[in-house]
Order: sequence, then structure tokens, then C-alpha cells
Amino acid sequence: MRVCMVAYSFYEMDNRVRRYAETLVEKGWHVDAIALNRGKQKKKEIIKGVTLYRIQDREINERGKFSYFFRIVKFLLKSTLFLSLSCFKKPYDLIHVHSVPDFEVFAALLPKIFGSKIILDIHDIVPEFYAEKFSAGNSTFISTALLWMERFSCFFSNHVIISNDIWYKKLVQRSVRLDKCTVILNYPVPSLFHKRDNALHPHQPEFVILYPGTFAWHQGLDIAIQAIARIKKAKNVSRKIQLHLYGKGPEEENLKKIAEHLGVTDVVLFKGMLSIEEMAERMAYADLGLVPKRDGSFGGQAFSTKILEFMALGVPQIVSKTTIDQYYFNDDLVEFFTPEDVQELSEKIMGLADDETRRNELIKNGLEYIEKNNWNVKQNEYLTIVKSLAGE
Repeated sequence: MRVCMVAYSFYEMDNRVRRYAETLVEKGWHVDAIALNRGKQKKKEIIKGVTLYRIQDREINERGKFSYFFRIVKFLLKSTLFLSLSCFKKPYDLIHVHSVPDFEVFAALLPKIFGSKIILDIHDIVPEFYAEKFSAGNSTFISTALLWMERFSCFFSNHVIISNDIWYKKLVQRSVRLDKCTVILNYPVPSLFHKRDNALHPHQPEFVILYPGTFAWHQGLDIAIQAIARIKKAKNVSRKIQLHLYGKGPEEENLKKIAEHLGVTDVVLFKGMLSIEEMAERMAYADLGLVPKRDGSFGGQAFSTKILEFMALGVPQIVSKTTIDQYYFNDDLVEFFTPEDVQELSEKIMGLADDETRRNELIKNGLEYIEKNNWNVKQNEYLTIVKSLAGE
């Protein structure tokens, strides 16, 4: 069986896409992937048995609608050509398209005519994503058009995967049949995300708080930097606290300016982008994970993969009490704080830094939760869909 993953993302950093692809390779299927290039990477590379084609360069720096739209349309055209040519060479039995954007699924139009089955995997629901990314509101003409595009994309696909239960309820109400849609969370892979032996890691004098992910407004990193500034001024801090930010995104320069303005460039460190493997190692030895999202119409309902990853690594974490995070987690698993409350966040950080008992409690409960919620346990949810579409 031949499968192609299509994603407007950096494959080596996209845990969701890689997890599917590598699982299918382990089951004996041939898997190709079409994705983005960070600039100086190989155009073609084999990663853990998956043949990766990087068909377009990208910098994650879009601050306007048109630059963002131009790049995704360019990717749509290139991936359409790639998939169409495959019909006359080595056709794919299954094409798994990852959204954003939803309309990327139409790159598989010709393969579908030739008999390929199509999965649309919605990582982020596009109408809400667009409204929050560009402060457009939900009643604009473009938002309405994106909603109709979501419906057409779901109709075109043989099956739709959605990334959390809240969005599942929303999607089946407006765009897809119940029997055609499945929820699959971003479960961590145990071989990569597991608790390390702290004895192998040199002691660090600083109390390191770590955030891995996109530097976008809805992620609330400006709130985190303000909290660190409050902590730096406090007189009752027992250890020097640092915030390590891993990733890239449209808010990066703004965040650096905030850090400079607040005088915290010595304790707020921008570490760049890493592969999943490298990122897992850095996360494993953090003292505290941080997920400071805003509770907006998109960010408040977007499931944070990093929460489960921190749990699997045995790292306690502070999480913004958003709609989605209250749905899946409780105070036994994470330390909540009120979204956008800088003072409360700073107090929670200082409290956990001094409370080893509470940190160990969160670690213990998180590891128990992950025993039942990891990819090894849950992968059959995906394999059942694939086998059904393949007629097995």
C-alpha cells in the first residue's frame, strides 16, 4: 500500500504528521511526505523510512493576510502538480492531507478521480484560526467563505480526522456527518517522550521554565514574559528563574522587544527551532513546562500537544485555564492559572519553584495519565480508519 502525507508544515518538527507516517512504515506500507523546507535542507530525504519531499521554502513570519494566503496557495499548486504526476508513475492508495488549510485537500483531486482514498486531518479549524490570527472576527465575508470551504473539503474527503472533542462537536454540527469524522488527539510517542534519568543530566543552578511551539499571539507568550519581569523584581525568589522559548513565529520580534523593554533579556532566552528529537531532550530536563494561552475563540479551544508531551517526560507544568484544557485536565494533572493574569502566573511560578512536593505530585499524576493516553495505546484509532479505506 502506498500512502502520501501532505502538510503545510516542517515535517521533522510536526509530531502529528510524523507519528502517522512512521506508524504506517512500521506496518509495512510505503510512505511519502510532502512538506516545507526551512531554507537549506535537502529537497529529498529519508527519515525513519519515510521519503520526504520538501517542495517549498517558508519563514514563519506572516503578519498579513495576503502574504499568508499567497504562500499556502503556492504550496497548493506545487502539491497538486506533485500528486497529479504520481497518478501516471506510482499512484497512491491513500493520501492523508493535513490542514491548515482545508482546501489543500483539493490537491488530491486527480488522484481521487483515479481511485485514491483521501483523509482530511484538521489540526486547527480554519474559520476560527483565521479570525484570531488576523483579528478579523467571525462575521466577515472571508470567514463565511472559509466555513463553506470547510464544508466542501469535508464533503470531498473520504474521512475526516479532527484534533479534539470540542472541535468535533462543532464540526459535526456544521460541516461533516458523524459517521465520517473521528477524534484523534496529539498523543505522544513513548519511544521519544518518556521520563529521562535526571542523574545523567548535569545540575543547573537556574530554575528553567520552558515553552516549545509557535510564537503566535494566541499563545500568550507576552503574558509569560511580563510574569518573568515581575518575578525578577521580587525579593523573595530563592532561585534564579529563566524562561527558555523554543520555536519561531510572527510574534518573535515583538516578543524580543517586550523582553528588552522590561529588562529581562538575561532571563528570557530565545532558543530557535529544533527537530522533535532535539526538542524532546531539551523539554525533558526543564524544571517546569509552560502553556500560557489566551482563552479566545481559537486559542481557547486548540489542544496543546505540549501538555501531554511534558506529562510523558515527567515535567510538571503551569497551564492557562482555557476552555479546552479544563475539558481534558484538572488540578491533579497541571497547575492552572487564570488566562492573561500576569500577577497570578508569576505567583504560581514562584510557588512551584519553591514547592518540590507539589511538583512531584504533578509528575506522578501526569505519568499515570500518560500510561492510558499515549500513541502506543491509541494508534489503532488511526489504523482502523486506514484499513477501512484500504478495504482490508
